[in-house]
Amino acid sequence: MTGNDNISNKQENKWPWIWLAYTGFLFIDPILEPSRNLWLGTIAVFITFLTLFYGYVRSTDEGRPLRFWMIGATILLGLITFPWNAGATTFFVYAAGFLPFSIESKSRVLSLFFAESLAILAEAYVFRTPGFFHIGLPNAIVCIFLLVVIGGGNIFFAEQKRADCKLRLAQEENVALAAVAERERIARDLHDVLGHTLSVIVLKAELAGRLIESDPQRAAHEIADVEKTARTALSEVREAIGGYRSQGLTAEMEQARKTLQSAGVALSCESPVPQLNATEETALCLTVREAVTNIVRHAKATQCRIRFARSEDGYHSLLITDDGAQPKIREGNGLRGMRERVQALGGRLSVTTSPGVTILIELPHTTDTHNEPSLSTDSSEIKAPLLTT
Repeated sequence: MTGNDNISNKQENKWPWIWLAYTGFLFIDPILEPSRNLWLGTIAVFITFLTLFYGYVRSTDEGRPLRFWMIGATILLGLITFPWNAGATTFFVYAAGFLPFSIESKSRVLSLFFAESLAILAEAYVFRTPGFFHIGLPNAIVCIFLLVVIGGGNIFFAEQKRADCKLRLAQEENVALAAVAERERIARDLHDVLGHTLSVIVLKAELAGRLIESDPQRAAHEIADVEKTARTALSEVREAIGGYRSQGLTAEMEQARKTLQSAGVALSCESPVPQLNATEETALCLTVREAVTNIVRHAKATQCRIRFARSEDGYHSLLITDDGAQPKIREGNGLRGMRERVQALGGRLSVTTSPGVTILIELPHTTDTHNEPSLSTDSSEIKAPLLTT
């Protein structure tokens, strides 16, 4: 709970005590027709009601049994006091004011209003004779009128308060869900960014270790690349935490070529890079990065093919295949993150493993592209010439 919520609750808890001003009606009869018994009885009733009112206000949760007991006791106090003090109408009005904030069902509240009105009329009929017990029909009608007006108004305010509470809960839930989604995004992006970059660092460090005696110059070059890649990784981590922004598919393809080349894998891109919006391009960039990382780590491949196209049902497609000896695919953080990104954009992802590994990503078409070839999911049917780099 925030500081603002605490302040709001404190202010809300103070408001009910203002309505104790209506208990002043109790003292009209003792002032106009003063008598010792009337004063003593009125003061005793007033103290009893203060106890009931305090119990009701302290019982802040809607639907708690204690609240119903307090309301019932308030109505009973009114029935006992009304015959000898007309100001006791205020107790019936209090009860009517309490009910909408204690019972959510509007029909049930209106039924209780009706039952309360019948009780008032019945008491007016029983104690209609002159003397100390002097309830008159006019007093009963005025009491029922106030009950309906104030109780009916409170139905509206109670529903408004419940709607505000639901809205506040929904907002808090949205904030919590947004925080969870952001944590998941950071986890996915860090896995893709760091997993790829650290794999490159390990690969280049191993290559430098092998070349340090036979080719010191190239070994020094690889070590320089390790330093450069590590600095790039630091920058990418900052970008991932703040919200990943890719350098574009063209730059990602060039980085993939360099990474695969260091691992002895030839990359063939069989189609031009399509024009996509930023969200789609980011998703495909991270997909390419994750796929290249998996090839370097696990595939033991010698060739990788990447092809962009548009499928027959209007989806942008990315096909990534390798000729490695891939063991049984297990969906870890990388593949899961890839699938979540694609599905979040309304796309599809499929992975097959014979021969090698084939990853097919399809995203809904949202921008105009030109001269995109059609795509078959079977990599053996690709007839375009290989542009080996």
